[in-house]
Amino acid sequence: MSTKYERIIFIDQQIRADKYPSAKTVAKVFEVSERSIWNDYQFLRDRLGAPIEYDEAQEGWYYADPVFVLPAIWVEQDELLAFFLGHAIARNYLGPSFEAQVLAGWEKITHYLPEKILAYLEKVERCYSIETGFSSNVPPQLLQDFDRAIREQRQVEMIYYTASRNDQRERVICPYHIYSATGFWYLIAFDWWRQDIRNFNLERVVNYRLLDQSFELDPTFSADTYIAQGFMGSMSQAYDFAIRFDAYQARYIRERKWHPSQTVEDLPDSGLVLRFHSGGLDAVQRWVMQYGPHAQVLEPPELRRRIQENVAKMSQLYTD
Repeated sequence: MSTKYERIIFIDQQIRADKYPSAKTVAKVFEVSERSIWNDYQFLRDRLGAPIEYDEAQEGWYYADPVFVLPAIWVEQDELLAFFLGHAIARNYLGPSFEAQVLAGWEKITHYLPEKILAYLEKVERCYSIETGFSSNVPPQLLQDFDRAIREQRQVEMIYYTASRNDQRERVICPYHIYSATGFWYLIAFDWWRQDIRNFNLERVVNYRLLDQSFELDPTFSADTYIAQGFMGSMSQAYDFAIRFDAYQARYIRERKWHPSQTVEDLPDSGLVLRFHSGGLDAVQRWVMQYGPHAQVLEPPELRRRIQENVAKMSQLYTD
């Protein structure tokens, strides 16, 4: 099936070739209704400003102004809004390290937009503010280098800081995939030291260099499957989680999808039980504890024990 873009380009080419296209001839080429082509004609004339006229003798269209050219791009209003929001989110989410690159790219793109579109974007900018929470501190060059290593399937030697052990260690890895979660950039890679696929926080890469040695990507690896095994970027042993939220918090929990494997069981008191299978025990613990008395861990027992210990320690901090 043809698109409006394809048909308009075709009409423009036919006019420039002095072939005087009409709704009938174009409809026949694309096997669509003449009404669709008349809509394309109106879009050309009214939205793109084409000086398109009908020649009675030739029974087709021509340009009254022969120097007219189609704009390099044209977009609908909802596409412009999405374009602006994507730019704004990227600028905030990627953090100050990428601000210069994002702004430079934005200026290059908007340089070719008509004045009325730029005026619309200025109005949109006054309507929206975007707060993305945490932002990344990963240097752009590091991301570019690891992206290159993935594409060229080159091994990387790096000094990596493990926060849980407060320890730095040299690793040689085969980088598979980069992804972002909760404001952090992560790398999925095969770790020769661990002899397993591991998850690395790119902000903890102290130093690195791309090696000449190549590697073969594990054909069974799936980035989507691997990421779905974790929780908010954290990977570890997987558990079956069951968390009960009271009626107050349940109304907010229902608004979002927290994990690809989640199921929701509604309770008679308007509360709910959220169940999912995931790794990232530490991340789930931090996530649950932010809800205070509105959330109760039912499973697994290991997480219940951890939270009991943390609540006891917190209580001591606030006891005179």
